[in-house]
Amino acid sequence: MSENYENNLRTLFEAIVSLHSADEAAAFFDDLCTIKELQDMSSRFEVALLLDKGKNYAEISELTGASSATISRVNRCLNYGKNGYKTAIGKINNEK
Repeated sequence: MSENYENNLRTLFEAIVSLHSADEAAAFFDDLCTIKELQDMSSRFEVALLLDKGKNYAEISELTGASSATISRVNRCLNYGKNGYKTAIGKINNEK
């Protein structure tokens, strides 16, 4: 990947962590993403939350409408990824 890509990505992530509320994040992502992109991301995170709660693929598919391919991809990230989902899930669980 190019250095420019890495710099742009880093700047994007810095912008995201600079936001101070869910409302600010919603406004930023509404500007940044298409409705479909937001739907896809929120669906994947919902799948991650359900997998974390021990739900099986059939239950998750029925609850969310997510395909088995999507559920499998999220599950692979939960088990072998960089712990992004796990970190976010842990943080929101600690806030409740």
